[in-house]
Amino acid sequence: MLPAAQRVRRSADFAAAIRGGRRVGRGTVVVHLLLEEPAQASTARAGFVVSKAVGNAVIRNEVKRRLRHLVRPMLDELPGGSMLIVRALPAAAGASYAALGTDLAAAVAAARKPRRPR
Repeated sequence: MLPAAQRVRRSADFAAAIRGGRRVGRGTVVVHLLLEEPAQASTARAGFVVSKAVGNAVIRNEVKRRLRHLVRPMLDELPGGSMLIVRALPAAAGASYAALGTDLAAAVAAARKPRRPR
């Protein structure tokens, strides 16, 4: 479990990160990353969305546990005040731990890259 200071719990925070953050999808997850200035908060926070499309309650909780474990070290690398929302896709139910980790790391890395000017 993540410490309370590192969890996104309010629906307004989820909505802000999804609307204003960068979205990157990979095979098993979609990541929304909202980078904020460090003055607002001292630590990065993470939230998880695992819908019923992923599977029954047992499968959803297993996917959440795996994702929480994978995200914990990534939060230290993100700037303070950032919000990371991880949405599991139905393919996450059958994915191995390594596949989840690879997809999550690739999605977060892509979301952190600066945007190219149009």
